[in-house]
This record gives sequence, structure tokens and C-alpha cells, in this order.
Amino acid sequence: MTRRALAPALALALALALALAPSLAHAQTVVVWHAYGEHEAAGLTAAAHAWEAEHPGAHVDLVASPFGAYASRLRTAVPTGHGPDLFIDAHNRLATYVSERIVVPFGDADTSDFDDEVVRALELEDEQHARQLWGAPLSVKCLVLFVWDDLAGGPLVDLESIAARRTQLPEDTVPLVWELGSSYATAGMFHAYGSALLDADGAFVADDDAGRAALTEIARLETDGVVPPETTNDLVRDLFRAHRAMAAVSGPWLVLDLADQTGWHVQPLPRVQAAHDAPIVPYATIEAAMIPARAHEPELARSLATFLASRAGSVLRAREGGHVVASRSAWTDPALAGDRTLLGFHEAASTALPMPSHPHMDVVFGPMDRALHNVLRGDATPAGALEQAAHRFADETRPAPAPRDPTIAIVFVSSTLVLVLLLALSRLRNPELRAAMVRSMPAYAWVSHAFLAVLALVVVPLVVGAGTSFFAGHPDLHYVGLANYEDILTNRGGGLFDHGSFWLVLPVTVLWTVVNVSLHIALGVGLALLLHRPTVKLRTFARVLLVVPWAVPSYVTALAWRGMFHRQLGAINAILALFGVEPVSWFAQFSTAFAANVTTNVWLGFPFMMVVTLGALTSIPKDLYEAADLDGATAMQKLTRITLPMLAPALLPAVAMGAVWTFNMFNVVFLVSAGEPDGTTEILVSEAYRWAFTRGHQIGYAAAYSVLIFVILVGLTRLLPRERARSAT
Repeated sequence: MTRRALAPALALALALALALAPSLAHAQTVVVWHAYGEHEAAGLTAAAHAWEAEHPGAHVDLVASPFGAYASRLRTAVPTGHGPDLFIDAHNRLATYVSERIVVPFGDADTSDFDDEVVRALELEDEQHARQLWGAPLSVKCLVLFVWDDLAGGPLVDLESIAARRTQLPEDTVPLVWELGSSYATAGMFHAYGSALLDADGAFVADDDAGRAALTEIARLETDGVVPPETTNDLVRDLFRAHRAMAAVSGPWLVLDLADQTGWHVQPLPRVQAAHDAPIVPYATIEAAMIPARAHEPELARSLATFLASRAGSVLRAREGGHVVASRSAWTDPALAGDRTLLGFHEAASTALPMPSHPHMDVVFGPMDRALHNVLRGDATPAGALEQAAHRFADETRPAPAPRDPTIAIVFVSSTLVLVLLLALSRLRNPELRAAMVRSMPAYAWVSHAFLAVLALVVVPLVVGAGTSFFAGHPDLHYVGLANYEDILTNRGGGLFDHGSFWLVLPVTVLWTVVNVSLHIALGVGLALLLHRPTVKLRTFARVLLVVPWAVPSYVTALAWRGMFHRQLGAINAILALFGVEPVSWFAQFSTAFAANVTTNVWLGFPFMMVVTLGALTSIPKDLYEAADLDGATAMQKLTRITLPMLAPALLPAVAMGAVWTFNMFNVVFLVSAGEPDGTTEILVSEAYRWAFTRGHQIGYAAAYSVLIFVILVGLTRLLPRERARSAT
């Protein structure tokens, strides 16, 4: 394009920009965060577009976030002013958000279109002890019973009728799939017997006669063959989708996996004749639109939230995204009245029990899950398991240590900094040192970016983490001195070798590290020696193939191996069955669960040692082997006198790195065995994670764990240079 032709185009673009400038200046964007999947997000998008049509100049920016990181992202972004204008989340986190000042009261709103239980779940006291509404109710989710019409052959009104159909089903079909090891999935059974997991004040109340009866009935479902053993959420999905289960207890997320199939329906959970014909009442989760603190457009956000919860917005969300909306009037709309699946969810939600919003709700699931697993494995009686769960709950919700006077710490830190500064100044008085520093200035310039990167990414997090270990409390931290370290090293006043003790987890971690690193070295060096031989065919292809386990992300590999160790559908048990071996419950005892973890980690770790060894083998002079041949040395003598000693300098740093990686191999332990059975396969880093994120967010306590891990690893790695020097001499 010539300059003459370009001038009119630029003038036109400038005119359009000036014409659009006023509208752009007045455009207001409401940023909404949510954790919906694609299907539910479509319903939210449709409702947002309808609201935009009623508010010219306003725009809704919908931002999806992974569910697992959603709460953490809110807690990080909102206090700094980088959060959304509106966010959608479950009501059971509301008390935590209120205590952390993440949300602000929603204000006066017309709640006549919602059930009283739904509104009460979103009402909490503010700092002045005035009861406030903190969000606009959007949806009510709960567990339901999915049923194949052809397999059921009639209504399934109670658990006993489901169990009675076991003999009428095909050989490879089970009556019911239910994640019995999940306390969230089985909470309705406790409610049916008149018990509960947690009361409104955050106290553990499942350890009573009714709770023990409910746990006994849960175990009986598995022992009687009504529910297959070790049923997970994935197994529920797979068996029901494959038409190998007559019924399944699951939530709205299962609908997406059944979108291409017909002949099934949903209904409320069945009744239990053994509990005086009481219904199984699951927990209900109320999703609400909440306004965060420091929102940029709070009034527009409130308007959008009100529309999303209204009849019009609810109908759009339900019709386009399958939301089980909280609005009562929306269910009279003809567009929803004919949806059999949505009506089934709505019927179940209308009788479900809103989950307590107390912060202890996040903590209770861990101890209760362990109690369920122990009973299902036969390792404990219902009474013993619930008593242990109560003890663990009390331990994990204990009050933070009392504040301590920080004067001594301030004096110590200040004195140390002054001493370091004085020592640095005294060294700078040396003229030779100053001259050397001046000569090195160009070199300092070259490495300055690396120094700043290490400072920001390594040193600062270490210092902040170490400093956090001297504080406790949530959400507001207070200085407690060495109290966190005292609690860890004394097991919080309990027995030093009781369950979950640092002194019990440490030997498991050391054993885990030694076994894994030893196998890494043995397999890695052995394969490298084999592939280094020039007579081996296709050795280049074999090298590439054997590096693949190292190249695949560890969490992907861990999930794949966990699936292979599954009792019913796992490939390992399928292979063992070919040799007549009965299916092994890999995570039912320490030895097999530990072996499953080790197998997975060895698969991940041996390629690194193999690659290091292959590189080191190429650096060994061939004349050493020629001289050994002339002296009549055997193959074993050449291996022990030449190869291995020459490999040691290269392997020692690799062993140190491998030991550190293995000592902190969180992914494998967390994803493969998940600490089962009963937390016995936990290692120090996974324990630190649980204290930080699943046991009341005790960040200071977890930071103290991390500091102890760091000290242990520094001590271990300092031993290696001495061993290297000793081997060299």
C-alpha cells in the first residue's frame, strides 16, 4: 500500500476510535469467578448474556478456575485487591470466607422464592454479631440414586430391596456402586440413623450409638456383596456407565458421563428399613453468588447475582447448563417441568440436609474417611474406629498455641544481623579484598540476573517459610516461638510413637528413601551397563524407550499406577489372576501399599540414574580395560575395580539429588496410596501438606515440618562429600 492510500485508512481508523471512545470509557466489566465445567458454564454464560442485554454498557467476564485450587486462589487474590467482582462457591466454605474477610454481606434481598433452609445456610453473624445474608442462592446439589430402568425392573425404595435383586442380576452386574470409603458420600446413612458427622457448633458427634449402628450397616453392604469392595468415585462412574451396576450413588457430575446413553433415571436416595424405615438424607451444598471484599463493581455485581438467582436467570441456567436451581418458581416453568433428570435432582435436593458451614467441616472428613476405611478393611470395630476418629478430630482442631513475647526473638535476630554486618565491614577493610571485588565487577554483572532469580525463587521463600514456622493461628497469625517445633517433636503431648507422630513418620520416610534410591541405582546402573555394550541390538531405540517414564509428568504416572493397582479393575491383579492368584487388596496393609508406592517411584526414577551412568561410562578410558585384559582380569574384577570406582564421582551427586527428590516425593505417596492404610505410608512431606491444607490450615505447624525436613536433608547431603572424599582416598 502506498503512502497516499495509507493516509485515508489511518484517518478512518482514527475517526472510528474517537467515535467509540465514549462508549468504551463508560463500559463496566463485572469479573465473575466460578469452578464450573463446560456444561454448567454454558448455563451461566446464557444467564450472563441475558443480564448484559438488560444493562447496556455492562459486560460480564466469566473466569473459570480449577475446583481444587479455587478456594486458595480466592484467599490469595481477594485481600490484595486482585480478586473478582463476584464469585460462585459452595456455602460450606462461607464461614471460613467470613472469618478471613473474603466476602462482604450481600445486603437486603428478597428471599421469598427460596426455601428457608437454603436461606439459613447463607446467613451468618458478622463481626458485630448481627445476622447477615452473605450471598444469592443459585443451586442446590446433593447425591442421588442413579438407576437403570431395565435392571431395576421396579421401584427401588430401600436398601433392602436393592440387596434383594442381587440374585436376579447378570453374573457380572452388582446391585449398587457407592463410595463407602467417603464420609461425604455416606453421611446420609448417619443421618438416617439419627446421628451426624458435625453439629452446628463444629463439634464431632458421630461417636454415638446411632453412629456406630450406621457404620455397621455401611460395612454390611460390602460384606454382603451389595456394594463391591474398595469402590471409588471412578469405579462408580465406570461400572454404572458400563451397565454393570443396577444403581449408583453419585452427584450431578455423573450426568455428563451418561449424556450419550438413555434408559436411566435419578431419584432420591433410598430408605433403610433397619433404621426404622428412615430415608438416607445426604448433605446438600448450596451454591451462591458472593461479593468479595474490595470488589471494583460491587453494585453491578449485586445486580448480576440477583438476576442469576431470579426466576428468569434460574430457568436459563437450568435449561442451558443443567443447574439444580434454588428458585422455587423456576420449577413451574414448562421448560423444566418436562426434564425428568432435573426434576429427580430437585426432588432429592428438597429433602437433603444443608451441610454445616462451620470451618471444622473441612477437617471432619479426614478422620471419618480413615474410620470408614479401617472398618471396611476389618482393621477396627465401628466403636473403635469412631473413637479414634473423635481423637484425631480433636487433635486436628485443637486451639493454636498461646501467643508468646517476641522480644527475645527480635533481640536475637537483630543481634545476628548486626554481627553479620560488622563482620562484612571488617572484611571490606582489607584492601586486597576491595581490589579483587573491583576487578570482579564485570563478572558480577554477568551473574547478577541469576543471583536475583535464586534470591527471589529460593532464598526468600526459605526465609519466609522458616519465619512462618514461629507463628500459629488461622486466619490471623500470632507469634508462638518454638511451640510448633515442640508440638511436632513431642507429638502434641501424646505418645512419641502414636499414630501420626513425627517419630513414626520419619523412619517410614527414611525407609522409603533408602529402598527407592537403592533400586534406582541398581536398575539404572544395570540397564546402563547392558545398553553400553556395543553388541546389544536396537540399543538406541531401547535407550529412548526407557527414558519415557522419566519424561512423563509424575502425577500422570502416579494416577496410572494407582489404577493398575485397583483390586477389581487393576491390570496388576488381572495379571496375577492368570496365574491363579486371588485379587490383592494392595492398599489394605502397609507392606503391599508401600510396595505399590515403591514400584511407582522406581518406574519414575531409574531412567535418571541410567542416563547419568551412560554418560559416565563414555568418559572411562578404554585403555584401562585393555590393560586389565592383558593382566587377565575377569569381567567381575573389571566391574568392581574399574567401572564402579570410575562411576562413583558421577553417581554421588546423582544419588544426592535422587535422595532429595525421593525424600520429598509427594505426588506418588499422595496419589497412589494416599497414605493408606490408616496413614501408615505417609512421609514427612505429605504430612506437612495435610497439616497445611486438610487439617484446619495450620500453616505455621506445616512450615515447622518443612523446616525440619530441610534440616534433615541438609544433614544427609553434607555426609555425601565426606563419603566422596573417603572413596577418593
